[in-house]
Amino acid sequence: MQSSNTLNIKKLNIMETKILRVVKCGECFTVKSEKSENGVLNKRNLILQELGGKYESTYVVSALGNLATLQFSEGDIVMATLRFQSREYNGQMFMDVIATEIIKH
Repeated sequence: MQSSNTLNIKKLNIMETKILRVVKCGECFTVKSEKSENGVLNKRNLILQELGGKYESTYVVSALGNLATLQFSEGDIVMATLRFQSREYNGQMFMDVIATEIIKH
């Protein structure tokens, strides 16, 4: 029996568009993907931070597909649409942040 203030979340998706600063841009690499036509997918991890100061919220973001082939430099200002996706696996909750669109300003 669960208490009334306990959430039982199996999967949750939230989309949000933000203006962010690129803190770090990782290398583009390929991963196996059943969803891709050729079985592989480009992926790049970025660290993006909200504007305002050094203690603003920071996100580790995955860019996939063609979006992963774009190169960003430290300090670039971007508008990014992020999908915050949580899921349960083996009784633990995990959060992924996926960029669905990134536009340099």
